[in-house]
Amino acid sequence: MFTEAKSQLSTVRDMLRFAVSRFNEAQLFFGHGTLNAYDEAAYLILHTLHLPLDTLEPFLDARLTSQELESVLNILERRTKERIPSAYLTHEAWLGDFRFYVDERVIVPRSFIAELLREQLSPWVEDPETVTSALDLCTGSGCLAILMAHAFPNADIDAADISPDALEVARRNVTDYGLEEHIRLVQSDLFGNLEQRRYDVIISNPPYVNAPSVEALPPEYRHEPALALGSGEDGLDATRVILSEAPRHLNPGGILVVEIGHNRAAVEMAFPELPFKWLETSAGDEYVFLLEKEQLD
Repeated sequence: MFTEAKSQLSTVRDMLRFAVSRFNEAQLFFGHGTLNAYDEAAYLILHTLHLPLDTLEPFLDARLTSQELESVLNILERRTKERIPSAYLTHEAWLGDFRFYVDERVIVPRSFIAELLREQLSPWVEDPETVTSALDLCTGSGCLAILMAHAFPNADIDAADISPDALEVARRNVTDYGLEEHIRLVQSDLFGNLEQRRYDVIISNPPYVNAPSVEALPPEYRHEPALALGSGEDGLDATRVILSEAPRHLNPGGILVVEIGHNRAAVEMAFPELPFKWLETSAGDEYVFLLEKEQLD
């Protein structure tokens, strides 16, 4: 069908309709930056044609060259047949206005903590300029560390990850944003190699998918590093270590912010003594918690 399309499709509008039909027919999973076939198709077409990602309408009836047709059909075919997340095909992911390089060495950035950093963790951080040290634990592509550097301009930031491959991707993104003097990359199994360092703010989007959910993940997720997804039978293995060790790495008055996916009930059941503050995000108040050092002590 993709071969036949080369001789019968000619405009951006044609390609968009064709892509949406193929994506729906293949029952692709969306959740790595887009939520439906139309948005995913529009993104891939605009990106491949080097057009503004937020401007589709003026180009809908533009005719494509034979080379452009081939390029667009190739990326649509890979997305459909190989079930590769679009971010890996284009090597880019977006969190708000921030663009990051990504490949299969890191999960595709999609953290609710990014929304909270846009507001500089207000009101829990009263004055962002007083934050002088911060940690992004399980940094992956380094995206949240970079957002922290913009949210807290006076902070020295550690970005830690167990994967040396992930840290190579993070290094590229840190360099792209010119933040080498502000962000230190550390290979560390959670807090393992952070010695006695202490921070005003610790954020983490750790692995949190429970074992049954890992088995049921759509094919798109199989392209992501397994190490960055699953975390034991109940999804809380990493979270347990974080809650146990964070107090000795927080300065007085410091805060811990952790994303835990759909595990709110499991977290509250496992730690009934902790007064979790569940933070409001675009998806509700079930996915990210905050604790102060004194509460963890």
